This record gives sequence, C-alpha cells and structure tokens, in this order.
Amino acid sequence: MTAGTLLYEGKAKKVFATDKPDQVVQYFKDDATAFNAQKRGTIVEKGVINNKVSERLFRLLEQAGVPTHFVERLSDRELLTKKVTIVPVEVVVRNVVAGSLAKRLGLKEGDPIEPAIVEWYYKNDALGDPLIADEHIRLMKLATSEQMTEIKRLALKVNSLLRPFFRERQMILVDFKLEFGLHHGKLILADEISPDTCRFWDQTTKESMDKDRFRKDLGKIEEAYREVLKRVCG
Repeated sequence: MTAGTLLYEGKAKKVFATDKPDQVVQYFKDDATAFNAQKRGTIVEKGVINNKVSERLFRLLEQAGVPTHFVERLSDRELLTKKVTIVPVEVVVRNVVAGSLAKRLGLKEGDPIEPAIVEWYYKNDALGDPLIADEHIRLMKLATSEQMTEIKRLALKVNSLLRPFFRERQMILVDFKLEFGLHHGKLILADEISPDTCRFWDQTTKESMDKDRFRKDLGKIEEAYREVLKRVCG
C-alpha cells in the first residue's frame, strides 16, 4: 500500500489518500505543539514512537471489541487506517485531577477521580478547542444524542481496558483525549493513542511521561517517550 495525494496536514500528522477510497495513510511527524500551537518544537523520533504505541493500543482495543480505524502499520511512521469523517468533538476521559481541570476548578492535582469523568471539547483550533456541554453539541449539530451516548460508552470502555494495561506497566493513566469518526455510517475510534494524547505518570515517582514534559519545559522529553515505547511495546 503506497501513500498518494496529501489530503490533510495537522499539527502531528499528515493524511494521504491510497488506491482504496475507504482507506488512508497516516504519517506521524516529529513536530510538537502546545497551548493551541502557540508553542512549537520538535521531539526527535516522536512520530516513530507514537505510531508504534498507537498500533499496540489499537490492536489491544480491537481484540476487546472496540471498533477502531486501525488496519495495519506500514512502516516506522505510517499507519494504514479506515477513512473516517471525524466527529468534531474531542473526548477527554479523566481518572486523576491534572492539567486544565485543576486550573479551571481549583482542584488539587493528583487527587483521584472516582468514577472517571468524560468531558467534551469543540474541535476548533481558531476557538482554542473550548469545553462544551451536551446542549452545545445539539445546538451546533456536531453529533446526534445517540452518537454522543455511544461515544461516551466507548470512551469509558477504552478507559476500563487501558487503565489495567498501563497499571501492569507501572504507569498511571491520568487522562487522555480520544477522537471518533464515522466510517460507512458507523462510529469508530480514530486519530491516535500516544504520549501526545495521554497523560501518563510513573506509578512510583509520579513523574510525567508524556507531552507535559514539552509543555512545561521539564526536559528529558525524548527519554520519556522512549520509556513509554519500551513499557508499552516491550
């Protein structure tokens, strides 16, 4: 399978057409952005790591019955996926208080959240991906209420599968972002699952093992990404 015409370029990936109309190739870049792309940089080999981690996690979820866009990994940086129409709602699942939740509500970072909470964000760079409610999704016709019910069910299922997976690898899944898309009318998990889209802490030291190291200038960014790859893929 060879990549053809460039269909889309985002902050972290390029998407190319293939000779099959319902499949595309995702190419993972090393570009790093934070704070709605106000901060930019490069994380060496990030694309390779995120591609391999995503493959491992998509395979795990598929085997457990979560429908995803994953088809196969083609190379170090290329993932063959089903072509989807993305639902413009980013889904964030939170297990531990951190990041914007701590700032927004004045909660103590590190406190557990039981049960996990699910938040919606409007996928719109120009507006800074604002937090939205179910009523806003209905108002803007971003998705039907049935679709949002299914998205929430799938997001919580993903959480119930990934939390023990990471616990076995001495990692805390603090929170993570998911995107869903429609493929022939069916909702499936899309985008990627990686240190770019998840917040991981080491179980013992509580040290960050994700893009927060880039956001907060904590250093040892590449080392953290490589450690995630080692623990996830062996």
